[in-house]
Amino acid sequence: MSNPRELASRLLWRLCKCIPVKNNRVVFCSFYGRGYSDSPKAICEALRNSGEKLDLCWIAKDEQAAQSLPDGVRPVPYHGFARLKALASARVWVDNCRKYENVKKKSQFYLQTWHGFTLKRLEADAPPESLGADYLAAAQRDAKQCDLMISGSRFMTELYKRGFWYSGEVAETGTPRCDVFFIPTDEQHERVCKALSLPPDRKLALYAPTFRADRGTESYRLDAEAVRKAAEARFGGEWSLLIRLHPNVAAQSEALYAYDGERLIDATAYPDMQELLCAAELLITDYSSVMFDFALTGRPVVRYAPDLAAYAADRSFYFAPDALPFPAAEDSAGLCGRISGLPDGDNPDWRRFTEENGFCEDGKASERCAKIILARIRKETRK
Repeated sequence: MSNPRELASRLLWRLCKCIPVKNNRVVFCSFYGRGYSDSPKAICEALRNSGEKLDLCWIAKDEQAAQSLPDGVRPVPYHGFARLKALASARVWVDNCRKYENVKKKSQFYLQTWHGFTLKRLEADAPPESLGADYLAAAQRDAKQCDLMISGSRFMTELYKRGFWYSGEVAETGTPRCDVFFIPTDEQHERVCKALSLPPDRKLALYAPTFRADRGTESYRLDAEAVRKAAEARFGGEWSLLIRLHPNVAAQSEALYAYDGERLIDATAYPDMQELLCAAELLITDYSSVMFDFALTGRPVVRYAPDLAAYAADRSFYFAPDALPFPAAEDSAGLCGRISGLPDGDNPDWRRFTEENGFCEDGKASERCAKIILARIRKETRK
């Protein structure tokens, strides 16, 4: 006999199945309701600029997320029936995370962008106990609904086919969120400095660590002032160090550092990570995939990994840490030394890494994805 939850799910599915699909409606979601961000944002921008008359909807978990949306993109509440109704009535879904809903019709098109290149083992390659039974069930159901996954490298294409419970097509379009790194402009730097009340000529170092399974933050501690001074000594000019914690531990940011609004800045709440990466001239991270995004700018990356052994035991890697194309340090003194020793020019180790893993980033991924979506909409229109 079905339990009440299963019965309710079936009733919702039947109700959603009766909702007609609007051919020009595209529904976006980023990181389970976060604001205007990541690859869904980049694709949405390409569609906004296409000149087509589209109903662009963004699933937003709260008012702050809704307020981040530009003109022409309307918010849909993450909680309640409104989200299901929007999904059931859209011709196209765009997401970078798994969907727990099971309301997709055969005539709808689901484009999954995921999060870009990865160091840590994911999905079927990760230990099942690290994912949880609910997530495993949702991930496998989501994979069956998905019509197309996009990739920015041969490595990720192979991973999607092997480890994501997915048997459909993977298109090597590039990663839409990375397109901004191929557009030479000072606009993002000026926008970030203005938002953080910094002078427009301030040079920015960004420290962006990922989260730990126990939500601990002890490994994030570093000598922020020494790091800032090391950047100034190496590159010249006046520098500020921005701290960007993972959303899972964002609430702990203020207790962890002595922010002064001038030399050390809390950028954890900044809505768009890609803008921060565009604005920064130096990235410090640990095991986060942002290292691979930022390296596309040609600017230096330094890894700060004081808890490497413990983290590796908890989250195994696809690449040995010492095989990564970025220098690493285990303490603040070592980190400052690594910054002081950064070479001029490009990083040949990074260039070799991209060749070995078949990177295909060229700044046109968003345009390609928009064309795929518009072709699908036009195809349905002709029926």
